[in-house]
Amino acid sequence: MTVAVVASFLISSVWYAVLGRSLARLSDAYAGTSRPPAWHALLELARASILAAVLAVAADRIGVTGVPSAILVALLAWAAFPLVLLSGSVLHERVPWRLAAIHAGDWLLKLPVVMLIVGLWR
Repeated sequence: MTVAVVASFLISSVWYAVLGRSLARLSDAYAGTSRPPAWHALLELARASILAAVLAVAADRIGVTGVPSAILVALLAWAAFPLVLLSGSVLHERVPWRLAAIHAGDWLLKLPVVMLIVGLWR
């Protein structure tokens, strides 16, 4: 599970580093030029740990046995959770759709990777 946590953390770190300028244009929360405090990384690792643990249990209970089933479960999880939540924020809270799309892209990248790791590495 540690590999999945690190993979999730690295994927998000690279994703948001690459899209930092776009994020800054879309939200004041990203407009600062300073690096985030160290405790942000600790919280992200905690979040990644929860994600990996939940997907590991789901993979075990559902019976993920190969790459196709791992990818399918990851895509279904993406549609059911990040996509639904982020589209709701656009619809009800007027979050810019481009900002939500950036976050949705992060989840679309990391969910399959984490599911492949925890679902097949047992």
